[in-house]
Amino acid sequence: MNEKGKRRLSGVMILHGFTANLESVRELFGPFGRFNLKLEAPLLRGHGASSPDQLRGVTWKDWLEDAERAIKKVAGEEGKVVVVGHSMGALLALQLAARHPELVDSLILATPPMKLATLFAPGRPLHFIAPIVSRLVDRWEMKSRFADPEKAVMPKQYEWAPTRTIMSMFDLLAETRPIMGRINAPTLILHGRNESIVLPESADMVFHAISTSPEKKSIVWFEKTDHQIFCDCERKEAVGAAVDFVARRVAASEASVLA
Repeated sequence: MNEKGKRRLSGVMILHGFTANLESVRELFGPFGRFNLKLEAPLLRGHGASSPDQLRGVTWKDWLEDAERAIKKVAGEEGKVVVVGHSMGALLALQLAARHPELVDSLILATPPMKLATLFAPGRPLHFIAPIVSRLVDRWEMKSRFADPEKAVMPKQYEWAPTRTIMSMFDLLAETRPIMGRINAPTLILHGRNESIVLPESADMVFHAISTSPEKKSIVWFEKTDHQIFCDCERKEAVGAAVDFVARRVAASEASVLA
């Protein structure tokens, strides 16, 4: 803590998305590593295994528990953390900011999935039959989406997921929407205008729902990239925007020490 008893910026934590793994956010590791900050990227429960079967029985509360354990490790007794979340990881980042504001310095939300393209998701026309589908269909095919596969860094991820685990991810989305008004942390939102999995309007939904003051929140739009924003053809620009944001948070933290 500084002399006034306030927590100082101590680290950055990166949360990957559903069915993904650390390869999907690896482009951030090197640039973030140049800051004099702790860097943590937990592998969320059920992910990164040889088979998607490892996701069976896992719920969003398990992922939140993983994220809470990781942020407490990075923050320690006196620190605060910049939380970076991609897709489902962005939902977990929002949960952390609402539940543990004392630990969250700021947020970088990459393609936050407030409104999904699938018609079975919360807020979509067929969501009411999603529970029935989960009982009838055991698994759901999951495809990586890239605007330009030839220019993309293509990480391996699960090719399918248990339907009931997808339903739990939907529950996380539904649980996150009503708590966004409790969030005041400085926030950067990254989103593609041609995103095919998370509808672009999701970025605006988050921007207007959180209580962060207008001058401390912003959206950076990408014209080409699809869902894997840190791996697709505009990944350098996405990583650059994230690094610039962290640099500003470091400067703000240092200024608060001198104030």
